[in-house]
Amino acid sequence: MNDKITTILNSDLLEKYLLGETNTSETVLVESYISKYPEIQKAYNDLQDNLEIVAKSNAIEAPKGFLNNILEELDEKPVIAITSSRKKWYKYSIAASIAALIFAGTAYKFYDMNQKLSHENQVVVDEIFDLRDDISKNNKRLDEIMKQFKQLNNPETEKYIINGNHRAKNLKTVAYINPKEKTSMIDVVSLPQLPEEQCYQIWAEVEDKMVSLGILSETDRQLREIPYAEDALALSITIEPKGGNSSATLENAVAEIPLNKIK
Repeated sequence: MNDKITTILNSDLLEKYLLGETNTSETVLVESYISKYPEIQKAYNDLQDNLEIVAKSNAIEAPKGFLNNILEELDEKPVIAITSSRKKWYKYSIAASIAALIFAGTAYKFYDMNQKLSHENQVVVDEIFDLRDDISKNNKRLDEIMKQFKQLNNPETEKYIINGNHRAKNLKTVAYINPKEKTSMIDVVSLPQLPEEQCYQIWAEVEDKMVSLGILSETDRQLREIPYAEDALALSITIEPKGGNSSATLENAVAEIPLNKIK
C-alpha cells in the first residue's frame, strides 16, 4: 500500500465525500482515487454499507395505517376529480415524501453524531498536544535544574554571600562563580523594597570600569545565570533608575564584595 492510499484512508475525506461535505477539488481527488485504487473503493463501499446500517437502525417508522388513512381520506374527499392513474401518482408522491422525511431525519442525526465525534476527537488531540508541551517544558526545566545543581556542586565553584550596607540592611544575595567553567549564577534571597522608579543593578568591577551583569528583581527570587565577567575583582549592587543604567552610580552602592583573584 503506497503513501497516497494510506494518507487518504487515514484522513476523513471519504466520510466527507459520502456526506457531501467536500469541496470541488476534494471531490475530484476522492473520485479519481476511488476509480483508481481498489483499496479505496472497498473502503468507500464499506462506509456506504455502514451508513445504510446506521440509517436503518435509527429510522423512525410511521404509525401503522398512517399512510393508508391519508390515502383513504384523499379518496373519500377529493378536491377535484382525478383519474386513477393520477391517484396512483399521488399515492407514490406521498409515500416518497414520507420516506424522504424519514431519511432526512436519520441523515441529519448521523451527521450530528459525526460532528460531535469529530469535536471529541479534536479535543482529545488538543489535550495530547498540551500534555506533550507540558512534558517538554518540564523536561527542559528539569535539565536546567540539573545543570544548576552540577554547577553548585562543582568543586571549582566559589560561593560569595553579598550583604547590604546601612542603606539596605535586609539585602542579601548569593553569587556562585566558577572561573574554570566561566559561569556565574546569582540567588536573590531578599531585597528591600524600592520606589517604583528605581531598581537594583549588579555590577562586576573589571580593572578600572564597572560592567553591568543585570537587574535584580524582588519577584525573581530564584537561582539564575548572570553574565560571567573575566578577571572581575569585585561585585557591587547599586540603586539605579528603573530599567537599569549604562554606568554604575557608585554613590548609590548598597553592597559590595571582593572576589578571589583569578590567576
